[in-house]
Amino acid sequence: MTIDRRTFVGAAAALATAPAVARAATPAAFASKRPPLGERRFTSRAVEQEMQRVSAKIGDPKLRWMFGNCYPNTLDTTVRLGTVDGRADTFVITGDIDAMWLRDSSAQVAPYVHLAKADPRLAELFRGLIARQARCILIDPYANAYLEDPRAKTTLEWSLKDVTELKLGVAERKWEIDSLCYPMRLALQYWRATGDARPFDATWAEGARASIRTFREQQRKDGPGPYRFLRVSDRNTETMPLSGYGNPMKPVGLIVSGFRPSDDACQYPFLIPSNLFAVSALRGLATVANEAKRDAALAQEASALADEVDAALRAYGTMKLRDGREVWAYEVDGYGNAYFMDDANVPSLSGLSYLGCVAPDDALWRRTEAAAWSDDNPYFFRGRAGEGIGGPHAGMRQIWPMSLIVRALSTSDPAVIRTCLRTIRDTDAGTGFIHESFDQDDPTTWTRHWFAWANGLFGELIVRLATTQPALLAGPM
Repeated sequence: MTIDRRTFVGAAAALATAPAVARAATPAAFASKRPPLGERRFTSRAVEQEMQRVSAKIGDPKLRWMFGNCYPNTLDTTVRLGTVDGRADTFVITGDIDAMWLRDSSAQVAPYVHLAKADPRLAELFRGLIARQARCILIDPYANAYLEDPRAKTTLEWSLKDVTELKLGVAERKWEIDSLCYPMRLALQYWRATGDARPFDATWAEGARASIRTFREQQRKDGPGPYRFLRVSDRNTETMPLSGYGNPMKPVGLIVSGFRPSDDACQYPFLIPSNLFAVSALRGLATVANEAKRDAALAQEASALADEVDAALRAYGTMKLRDGREVWAYEVDGYGNAYFMDDANVPSLSGLSYLGCVAPDDALWRRTEAAAWSDDNPYFFRGRAGEGIGGPHAGMRQIWPMSLIVRALSTSDPAVIRTCLRTIRDTDAGTGFIHESFDQDDPTTWTRHWFAWANGLFGELIVRLATTQPALLAGPM
């Protein structure tokens, strides 16, 4: 049986024998679920003060309890600090898997970046992660997950027999555009928050150039490029067709992605939300290259590719639904074939505004988001426990709280935000944490007990609401 992140439920290292879901009872009281102080991986004075400030603004006692558990979860449980060549090194596991995803690690620490300037230790953590990510990309820019020891072989059972060029230090080698976009986004976030140019050294620039080169290779103007991936599995989302190169595509300037941010294989090779994210991330990279690194050539490389992909998106990235509405497609092939759906994992179509890929009032995106949150999306689920978006990764009927969090982060409508918060609050199965997914009718059936990205994203939402919607946060749900 093929094993992936869905099976990590109930125990931190459970593998093939783990059930796909777990059940939990509601606690008698809202006792903190944080590890004891001496067992926490990292503590930040600024984060603790932020928790106290925001908690005081939350009127609902259960939401306050969940925020207190979730917001510091990445720091409490997933970060490992060290040094490499006398400089900070930060390794961030995803939670219940002992490996670092470029996407997850960037998103996990993002809720703290606004505090980095006020806390030197926290800033050092960010510098260490930016450095580690650059070194990971230089090991293999086609990988999505890495090991702490760059000399080690993968320990992930499902990766051991993959037909691909699996290098030392790589945990899994699923090519996903967003894996390279998230470190670019993190670099911009850190630069804007701190004005600290120290992370942006020659190694960082080399990693950035490797990322741009990989994007160029996967435009596939001169053939399929060096990446292929095959895996023996009973799920077609775990492998790529046609000898591991993916389904046919026409070179039109878009970037091929083998896999989605869910780690599921693409149906059509051009994943539109990830291409939109690439445009945004490359322009952010150009900003950091110009302002922090003073590398005009790198900035020009990034900007030129962003412009090319942006033009291709305008020409090939949209489609019409059956009622004639024009929306962003989820995937296309450049030949005129397009697929509409949405997946809760970000970048998603419904998450484009949150990522800064589109303006919140952009008419095309608003139509697309409305369609994603409707029966036009085969992975939109509605049941007794609530409604939201899931995806193939966890299967039918499984709503991802991440979709609810991103929807609340993408709107200023108090009614929508309140509905999302209420559903999130009432579907934790009494655990005090955010799960990967829950059954649309039975929230006591859920996947992944330790999913730091979702926990941090929830914390990010609450921190934002404390500023933008304090009256909503203070009132009853």
